[in-house]
Amino acid sequence: MDKKVSVVLAAFDGEKYIKSQILSILPQLRNQDELIVTLDPGTDKTESEVLNIHDSRIRLLKGPGQGILKNVENGLKSATGDYIFLSDQDDVWHPQKVRKVLEQLNQKDTLLVLHDCRLVDEALNELEPSYFRYHGTKRGFLNNLIRNSFIGCCMAFNRSLLNAALPFPSQLPMHDQWLGLVAEKKGNVVYLPEPLLDYRRHNNNQSSLQHAGILTMVQWRIWLIRALKERKLL
Repeated sequence: MDKKVSVVLAAFDGEKYIKSQILSILPQLRNQDELIVTLDPGTDKTESEVLNIHDSRIRLLKGPGQGILKNVENGLKSATGDYIFLSDQDDVWHPQKVRKVLEQLNQKDTLLVLHDCRLVDEALNELEPSYFRYHGTKRGFLNNLIRNSFIGCCMAFNRSLLNAALPFPSQLPMHDQWLGLVAEKKGNVVYLPEPLLDYRRHNNNQSSLQHAGILTMVQWRIWLIRALKERKLL
């Protein structure tokens, strides 16, 4: 398989865990692949941790400093791969993750893959063996518009998705839900029920498993529907 893989890792004050995350990713990449670390300005030594990993496949970018969505968008715009994996800064990839996901992405009708993961604490002790089961993940556009099951760290997709998804709309609540919903409208989404990473939960996570208030959630859905209509996907 000669198609290039880009891993996009949006980082901010990730000094504590980013090295172990990167070291779980690199052995799964080939020489032609790339790991893009887009780093928003912070107060810790994340940059030093990344620079001390001497690997030509790592591309360290200066993030825009406008929050997680803009930082992810910065990485996606810089990615050159045929297949794009999203990565958090504090998880651990299982050794077979890239291989298993590429098996699905190489199917000609697959646009995006969403795989399961384990929920773990800071020390990688298991909290839940399956995010899909814990969350009650459901397939399909409508189910994920109502209650999002797409989490970026468990997603990989064909580059063609970016043509429809970028630039991110203004007022977008979550980049992962947006990418997932666009993929549901543009092609085939594969839900892979195998846990392929340890999803670390701690006090400084940039993402949350907690739901927003009901009024906020309704407003987010209105924004999403409006943005999908503007892209002629509804």
